[in-house]
Order: sequence, then structure tokens, then C-alpha cells
Amino acid sequence: MTGNSFGKIFRLTSFGESHGAGIGGVVEGCPPGIALDEALIQAELDRRRPGQSGAGQSTSTLRAEGDRVKILSGVFQGKTTGQPIGFFIENTSQHSRDYDHLKDIFRPGHADYSWEQKFGVRDHRGGGRSSARETAARVAGGAVAQALLASVGISINAFCCEFAGVKAPLSDTANAPSRPFCAPDAGIVAVWEQKVEDARALGETLGGVVQIEAYNLPAGLGEPVFDGLDARLGAAFFSVGAVKGVEFGAGFAAARLMGSENNDILTPAGYQSNQAGGMLGGVSNGAPLLARVAIKPIPSVGRPQRMMSRGGEMLELAIGGRHDLSPIPRVIPVLRAMCALTLADFLLLQRCIR
Repeated sequence: MTGNSFGKIFRLTSFGESHGAGIGGVVEGCPPGIALDEALIQAELDRRRPGQSGAGQSTSTLRAEGDRVKILSGVFQGKTTGQPIGFFIENTSQHSRDYDHLKDIFRPGHADYSWEQKFGVRDHRGGGRSSARETAARVAGGAVAQALLASVGISINAFCCEFAGVKAPLSDTANAPSRPFCAPDAGIVAVWEQKVEDARALGETLGGVVQIEAYNLPAGLGEPVFDGLDARLGAAFFSVGAVKGVEFGAGFAAARLMGSENNDILTPAGYQSNQAGGMLGGVSNGAPLLARVAIKPIPSVGRPQRMMSRGGEMLELAIGGRHDLSPIPRVIPVLRAMCALTLADFLLLQRCIR
């Protein structure tokens, strides 16, 4: 069975389900001597873990998972050894009985029907492997990738640039991770909080747009023609279940520009603009990487919906259980992790060439 591993040289393989014993993974290909410990991985996991309270967590599920990571191998005295890095995150707050009434129901917006058609069987307890719970392994693996990237000066920032259809001014993106919603502007938080309250009153859920930026990326990363950096990043982002659209640089707006408007002029001081998003011909050009990712609303809404049973009967049911009101902000560290995993892999591939 394929599909559970990502990367060629720097490679993450993950395992686990939403209501199983836990989530885990193995990172292969990480060079030796990279500073890494559980605290570094835990800091990233804490950004996506469910059940947090307080400002900025008004969209989060009540499922209170600690998401405590345990490194099983590949690290000695605070540094990687060059061997496979194994890790495990125990599930401690599953309420599987919340899904008993949905055992023979195909929930709208979920992967229930498509997965049952593929495998002939499905785990109805929160979606099993198709649940967003799986992304905890991506964040842990991405933390290892970010440690590698940091060793060569590459950093990644990600934030919510649009929530519930309301765009935010990009006035202070550097401090976005410390704000509710990972907002790039302090003034937009109250507006977005009101959107949350309005949606909660209706039993509805909300989506948004996440912007990902990578800095100090060297020119030359990417493997044309079929394995370009933008192609692999697109695949990485689209592998996250909530993602419905990806654009780089000017993105769809480029289709409405003249060629001279869309071209980035290279000077001895660098590019004068970044319509290309840091990539040309599938290869990084030395400008900052810029991507925007569209996130759909959570399909588990609080209000009753029409659903089909396995027997073909149409019913009107409320899903129930404990669910996020929006993937924002918990999806943001997941997307940063997928960007880091992709860049780490291409960094090592480039070392093989040059």
C-alpha cells in the first residue's frame, strides 16, 4: 500500500488513526548532527493540538489531547544520529461511542463513502486515518525538517490572511503566530471573533486562507520537469484533507495581468518584485517562497443535514461529537510542516547534484 510516505531522501512515513492507540511516524534521511529534542518537536505540536482554551482558540474542538511526543530512536545527546527517527504520540481522549449512530451513515463532506468504496471497510470512529488527527505526525516530522532547514538559515512563517471571507491587512506578519487565529494584524482579531460567534449561533463552520512564506531559500532547489519545487509543494499542500486550492506568488491574479506586469525583473540587488512566488521553471530563484492555500470549512456542522445510509435511505441527522468550528488556526502548523518537509527533501537532493 502506498500513500503513507512523503519525500525521496528526507522521507516521512506516518501511521495511526483518530481513535486508535496513537499517531506516529519515522523520519529517514535526516543528516547526523542536527540539534533535536522532544521539546523542539513539542513546541510545534502544541500549535496544532486540540482542546486548548483561551484567546484565539474559539474555533478549537473540546477534545483535550495532550499530544505529548516520545522520540523512540535516531537522537542521541540532543543531536540526530543519521539513523531513522521514530516518534509516537498517544491518543488519550477518544470518545468512540460518539460515532456509534453514524456507523451505517455516510456523512456529507467527509471521506466516508469514498474510502469505503476504495477499501471495502472504514473506521467510522471519527474517520480513522482520514481524520485530521493524522496530521499530528506531519507536524512532528515537519519539526525535524525545520531543524534541518534552520541549520542552514532557512525559516518558514505561516499565518491566516483571510478568515470567513474577510481578508486581513498584512501589517505585522512576523508576530502573527503569537496572535489569535495567527492573524497578521491585531485589529482584525475582533472582526474574526465575531464571525466565529455568528457561525456558532447558526451551528455552522468556517474556512479561510493561509499564507506560507520561506526565507533565505537558495536558488536552484527543484527537479524539473515533472518534479518541480512548485509541483511538489502543491502536492504537499493538497495532501492535507482541508485544502481545496493552492497558488504561488500572484497566483490566479497573474491570469489578469499583462506579461510586462507579471515579469519579475532581476537586478544585482535581487528581484524587484515576486509575482512568481520564488520559483521559475520549477526551481527556486532565490526570492522568498510565497504560497497561499485555501482551506474549506469543517464538514461536521452542528445543524442537522441530509445524509444517506448504507441502505440508500435519506435521513436528516446532526453529526454530534467534538469538532473544530474551523481548521484555522490548527491547520497552519500542518501546512508549515508540509512546506518544511518538501524543502528539506529538495535541499538534500541538491546536495547530491552539486
